[in-house]
Amino acid sequence: MTDAKAMAYVNMYGVLATLENLCEIDDEAKSILASLKSPVSLCFDVADGPCGTFHFTKNGCEFKEGSAGCTCKMNFSSPEKFNALIDSSKPGIPTKGVVQVLSFLLGPFTKLTNRLTKLLRPSDEDMKDKAFFEESTILTFYTIVGAISALANSDPISMFTAKSTVDGVVSMGIKDKCYAAVKIKNSHFTTIKKKPENPRAIMEFADVELAHGLFTGTASTIAELCEGNIYMCGMISMVDNLNRILDRVAVYLG
Repeated sequence: MTDAKAMAYVNMYGVLATLENLCEIDDEAKSILASLKSPVSLCFDVADGPCGTFHFTKNGCEFKEGSAGCTCKMNFSSPEKFNALIDSSKPGIPTKGVVQVLSFLLGPFTKLTNRLTKLLRPSDEDMKDKAFFEESTILTFYTIVGAISALANSDPISMFTAKSTVDGVVSMGIKDKCYAAVKIKNSHFTTIKKKPENPRAIMEFADVELAHGLFTGTASTIAELCEGNIYMCGMISMVDNLNRILDRVAVYLG
């Protein structure tokens, strides 16, 4: 079972927030941004749900919570309406910068999200290309770590686990490829997309191939732990709780 409100947070902080990383590492996304005539800050404001702004420039994308600094805005009357934007490209109601929001949403934004979808839901043929395989796995990693915090703060089952998680920072990563931190403070989780300096716990995958296998369920977590391919240290109870929430991420992201 999934909760529509929690799904909206996953879509905002997990899926769409990965546009930051897409625009950083993907050549096609960089080309799309290069065509921008001026910076665009697009806010999605969901009633009884998340509110976030995506700041796009020729140099990249930055996601921030809230509507501060937005040049255009789209409101959604419910989490279900926002989820429909992700699932079936149904827009909300433009309330600021109407001309800009429609032009950007139907142009560069759609191109970027189509590219992101291609990488997050790849075909078997696409994954035969080594560079595509690596990029797809790295972007999946960032989507997952964003979704962990989204669910810890909004999904009833995950919130139960979050309440029993001690304060501190967990470092997650694919060795030598990408890293992120999950910060826990008073049962509230925050994902920070960089390697933390002094984590209280660490979970690191040996390589991209292993990470892909774990994300897709084709590799055994227990077997890889026994082989030493998953490195864990520190406050292991924190890692255990993250893994419980990861089970919920799999339910939401399918």
